[in-house]
Parts: sequence; C-alpha cells; structure tokens
Amino acid sequence: MSYNLCEKVRELEPYQPISGTYKVRLDANESFFDLPPEVREEIKAIIDKTDFNRYPDPTAKKLTEAFAAYYGLDPENITVTNGSDEMLYLLASAMLERGSRVVVTDPDFSMYGFYSFLSENEIFTYKKNDKLNIDAEELAEFAREKNADMIIFSNPCNPTGQGITAEDARKLVRNAGDCLVVLDEAYMDFWDEPLLNEAGEYENLIVLKTASKAVGAAGIRLGFAVANPTITKALRAVKSPYNVNELSQEIGTCIYSHSEMLRSRRDEIRENTAELYEQICKLISNYQLPMDALKPCANFVFVRTDKAERIFEYLLENSVAVRYFGKAEALRITTGSKQENGVFLQLFEKFIIENILKTNR
Repeated sequence: MSYNLCEKVRELEPYQPISGTYKVRLDANESFFDLPPEVREEIKAIIDKTDFNRYPDPTAKKLTEAFAAYYGLDPENITVTNGSDEMLYLLASAMLERGSRVVVTDPDFSMYGFYSFLSENEIFTYKKNDKLNIDAEELAEFAREKNADMIIFSNPCNPTGQGITAEDARKLVRNAGDCLVVLDEAYMDFWDEPLLNEAGEYENLIVLKTASKAVGAAGIRLGFAVANPTITKALRAVKSPYNVNELSQEIGTCIYSHSEMLRSRRDEIRENTAELYEQICKLISNYQLPMDALKPCANFVFVRTDKAERIFEYLLENSVAVRYFGKAEALRITTGSKQENGVFLQLFEKFIIENILKTNR
C-alpha cells in the first residue's frame, strides 16, 4: 500500500523565516522591548501556581476581559485564538464554504491567500496603485464585481506600512454588500485610524488584533477577533475548545493589565519609527539615490530599490537582518531601539558609499 499527498499540498514548501543569530533583528516586525523585570516576576508567580495537569479555560475569560479593558471593548464581542494565524485559517475554512470567493490585496500579508488556498476557496487579487494604497470605493466595487464572499486585508498594511483612514474603511464595509470584511489591525496601535471599537456595530465586519506587535508578546501566540455577537458566537463555536494554553492566557492577562507600560512603549516605538524613516529619507536625499521610502503608519519602513537584494545580503553579512521582498524589489526594516536603528543606518550608508557611489563614478 502507498499513500500519495493530495495535489494542493504536494509541492508546498514550509515557511522559512530568517534563521540564525544576528546582532540586530529588524526583520519580523516584533517589538524591540522585552518584558521588564517586575512583569517577569509576576509571570514567575503565575507559573508557580499553574495546574499543568488541567485543561485551560476554553473561554479565556480573564484574558478576554483584560484585552477588552485595555482597548475599551465589550468582552462579549471578542474571540481569542492561538495567534492570529489560527483565526485566519478558521475564517477561510469554517466561515466560508468550499469554493467561496475571497478578495485579497497585493501587496499584503501572504497568509490571507494561503489559508484561502488550503480551504479551496476561489481567490481574486486587487492590485494596489503605484503608491501601494487602497482605494476603498474601488475595492468595494471590485468585490461586488467578483461576487465575493469575503474581503481580507491588513490596515495598516504589512509589508508596505500604508493605511486607509477609518472613514474609508467604514465606506468599504458599508458598500461591500453581503460580503464579510475582515480588517486586520495588527499594526493599528502605531496609527490612529481604527475600526476596532466599532466592530460590534456592523453585521459584516471582523477586526483582528494581535499581541505580537505593539504588545511585545509574540512568543506566547495570542490573537483576537472582534465582531458583533452573532459572528462572535459562530467563531467561538468553530475554534478548538482548548485552543489557547493556560500559560499564554495567564501571561497575556498579566501583560494587558500593565496598560501604562504598554502605551509608553507603543509611543516610543512610534517615535523611533518616525526617526528611522526621517534618517532613511535623509540618506536617500543627500546621496540623490533612486530609492523610494514610504512614510509608515506601522512600526517599520518600506524601501523600494533595485539594490534591495544586494543591501539585504550586505546587512546579513554584517549581522543585521531585515526583510527582503524580491517581487517588489523592496526592503522592510522593522523599528528597533535607537542603538539598533543606528547600527542599521551606519551600514546602510556604508553600503551606499562603497557599492553605489563608487560604481557610479
């Protein structure tokens, strides 16, 4: 007897992020802040009193309430998942029928299309304009033309750092007809145009959040979906009963209770991002380079250049990791600490001098 893999997974390759040890990691959009000592002490106490032989709370009640309190939400509108990736898969597989029509945007987070592909949905791609922005009315019309069942995109966008305003997002939700709109606001902590607090008011809107970015807790894998009670009931029904482990629930509850710390760190990340963008633009201008840095709404800067691959490799050789996008000929540089950003900027300028200016002479 022999078994053959089904066609849709036969040629797939596992996701492979940058591996290895680097002095500066600016490639994964993580927070450069780790947890402070006082919070770590609280977590140690949590571990000491955890019953590891018992299943976790299937409703994640304490975590849901802590998350709701931090963002000013109704806990009844929140579903907690094992990272946003679990929710993305549930949306594609459980909230849609096989063959449903899904609209994604390009460029955007690749996993939206991937989970729809695995769930055997039909995927339609809305191409963004030259400035890598979304026209909300155009996207809504595109979805209606395709008779779409779901639109999903990130706002602000990963990887471009661009975003649409809350008013444009409202127009999209209202004009999408019967289509479910999934708005991934993973990076909205770094901007001020959220629909998160309005999600429960719409019949066709789900807003996603994560603890992996501004909250600085990527290691415990926590995702959140906010929607009206009807959608929330369905999401809670289709998720696995014990999908979020006990430690992640308790640690997440602890972290979200430190609201002043989280907001202070968020503000510092915003400041560092603005400074990083300004310094990159200054280098581009001073050396009159044919590069394009997009003003970010997130915690990273997106730079388009035909030298992207060479810069990426040069940085890796010097123990600095950023994200390279070959299709777009671009680099995504996550904001680090001032020191980490300084290391990147020094190497970036050194590459310009040694590999661009000398070549052009």
